[in-house]
Amino acid sequence: MLCRVYTSLTLTAFTDLRNMAEPRMTETKHSSSPPPPATEDFAFACLRLLRSRRVGPATFHRLMREHGSPQAALAALPAIAKAAGASDYAPCPEGVITAEMNAARAAGATLMIAGHAGYPTALADLSDAPAALWGMGDLTLLSRPMIALVGARNASSLGTRMAKKLAADLGDAGFVVVSGLARGIDTAAHIGALKTGTIAVQAGGVDTIYPVENTSLAQDIARSGLRISEMGMGVQPQARHFPARNRIISGLARGVVVIEAAAKSGSLITARNALDQSRDVLAVPGHPFDARTYGCNMLIRDGATLVRGADDVIEALGAATQIQTPELPLEMPPRPARTLRETAALHDQILHRLSPSPVAEDQLIRDLGVDSTTVAPVIVILELDGKITRQSGGLIALSQ
Repeated sequence: MLCRVYTSLTLTAFTDLRNMAEPRMTETKHSSSPPPPATEDFAFACLRLLRSRRVGPATFHRLMREHGSPQAALAALPAIAKAAGASDYAPCPEGVITAEMNAARAAGATLMIAGHAGYPTALADLSDAPAALWGMGDLTLLSRPMIALVGARNASSLGTRMAKKLAADLGDAGFVVVSGLARGIDTAAHIGALKTGTIAVQAGGVDTIYPVENTSLAQDIARSGLRISEMGMGVQPQARHFPARNRIISGLARGVVVIEAAAKSGSLITARNALDQSRDVLAVPGHPFDARTYGCNMLIRDGATLVRGADDVIEALGAATQIQTPELPLEMPPRPARTLRETAALHDQILHRLSPSPVAEDQLIRDLGVDSTTVAPVIVILELDGKITRQSGGLIALSQ
């Protein structure tokens, strides 16, 4: 059957749903209907839940599965926090969300909610997928096949030339180039793909340009490409935001191409995210005496595909094809009832097994020998109480 991909609720006309565009249609064997658009009240409640203290993307998704709606999850938050010993907990004030939506309306930003119309298909299967994204520009680019190009901020002349050429050639082959709007390789990749389609994933708010020298480029991308961010409007980027931003870059893409990366480069974080997300990792080799290429050479040594040009990328990933609309998530089974004594005991077991060093949540559940539907709500409570922290890649650790 033919399945349509809808764009999301646009805040320039937030009080109605008339701004739904239809990208090119593609044939699919799915029998499910396309995701529904988010209503104004639903979107408002989602943002309020997401902006509440100690509610990150993973906790947001858990609360939604447990309570069925953002309104119900917001109503349950104080009780959840109180059960964890935090009696003064309150959800995000409504005025904060009203201000964010007003800022989005002024900037012409569009809100995309996970599981609803317009949300990127490529992110739908990630365990730590952004609960919501703001976008400025051409949202239909999210329905096209994407490749990420990342690399050093202090890139060499050869590195930037390679990034521009590779981005342009991949764009001509039908791919959208995704990068992070940083200095160096990111900038060159966006410039190379401006004519064919590029997406900039920002660490701060979608209306906050960083670095400042890329203001003109960011404006060009908003006109002919797309800028997106999971952060609230007006948020200034902090160091902790960039690793979270990197998981979106790799998650959107079919594969990640690294062009110049030092031994401890943030680009290697993106490459590790890609592997965790079952995406392909590719790298452009460099001279062994150039510290900026050490990370790339290391990736190739460890099995990444060597890239000399766009043909190598296309040979490894396949030709560009249209991405299909995701199916709606399956309804979760009801949460089993637990006594307060059992919950307290499980709290102690979890905290006893954790340390400041992160461990995979799946591994913790296996070690506990308890059903995941029982452990997951307790982890949410401990996270809201500030006793544990959640990291990208499905990792959790004791708070320090």
